Amino acid sequence: MTFSGASTTIVRTLIWEWREERVMEHIWAPWRVGYVRVEKPAGCILCDKPREKDDAGNYILYRGQKNFIIMNAYPYNPGHLMVCPYRHVPSPEELDTEELLEHFSIVNRALEALRETFEPAGFNLGMNVGKVAGAGIDDHVHTHIVPRWQGDTNFMPVVSGTKVISEALADTYRQLKDNF
Repeated sequence: MTFSGASTTIVRTLIWEWREERVMEHIWAPWRVGYVRVEKPAGCILCDKPREKDDAGNYILYRGQKNFIIMNAYPYNPGHLMVCPYRHVPSPEELDTEELLEHFSIVNRALEALRETFEPAGFNLGMNVGKVAGAGIDDHVHTHIVPRWQGDTNFMPVVSGTKVISEALADTYRQLKDNF
């Protein structure tokens, strides 16, 4: 959609008025600095964590033959899970048929467990394939499962760059573990 003439002026005026009306709030979320400042380990966290055999300490909820479920240590919402193949590949088309079928079977299992445990109103499911697509771990494909509730999206991330997570990872893990 393109704007011209008077339409462009109206849109610019509305944007400017919105900017002037905003009040910058500062809310401190000091736990997020851990993600920003932490030295990134060598290797691949999605390969290394399942090899450690410390599922509770690494928040691994479920292990299949070819894929596993791990909680995101820096979640968008409580219950943010990732389904990951054990094999280190950067894109889903490199998964073989068995890996792919199990991967999405486990995605379904995770959805069922999240529904039973937390009763979310919906989910965001997605893969970010490649750094430019937003992948934080761009060389090991994985599917994000983010539970959503009415009203969980608000001004915080937009205005202040802060996301408030209302529950500790260990508590979320304990609640979910019994459903796997």
